[in-house]
Amino acid sequence: MSTVYETLKEHIVEGVLQPGERLVERDLATEHGVSRIPVREALRRLEAERLVVVVPRKGVLVSPFTPADVADFFDVRESLEVLAARLAAGRADQEALARLRAALAEADAATARGEAGAIARANAVFHSAVVAASGNALLVELMGPLEARLRWLFRLTFERDQARQCAEHHELFDAIAAGAAERAAAVALRHVVSGRTPSLELAAGWTAIDPDEVAKRRRR
Repeated sequence: MSTVYETLKEHIVEGVLQPGERLVERDLATEHGVSRIPVREALRRLEAERLVVVVPRKGVLVSPFTPADVADFFDVRESLEVLAARLAAGRADQEALARLRAALAEADAATARGEAGAIARANAVFHSAVVAASGNALLVELMGPLEARLRWLFRLTFERDQARQCAEHHELFDAIAAGAAERAAAVALRHVVSGRTPSLELAAGWTAIDPDEVAKRRRR
């Protein structure tokens, strides 16, 4: 049975709850058939993952995803995902490679069907599997909270060339499976960098949201 946190996170990532949408504790408690305590805890966890923003004394809303947020996210990815790929090439065992293959197969199938949500999930699973294959517990811990935002970004930028992304993932897998650490790092960097400009171009067209202004219009 899904928790309030898991359900809200999925709804945000999948676009059921849109950026700027207000989240009212009492309404969420009623909707999920729980008290406000688990709702409050769920909102705290979502805030820590930057999926919601709390406007002091005004309310909670789904976080905007601004061009600046996208740029910051790519800065982090260009460092940590490259490190993950380099380490994975030296440490991935057969179980880790099997997880990567499964994610690739799912992404290929979802791309053929043109299903945005499924593509985003499979691509995010692949990236998370690369991090897990790094064998670096601290890196896994650091990247874990970013997984939902990665899925969110993939879904919001669905218009990007999905076939190219899949091809780059296959190239990265081949480097990791071959144990070619520097090649894996180079492919990972090129993959992340290639997504920056088209993602920022798409983000530039998103409607700007002022959390304070939205919160002022909350229901009493």
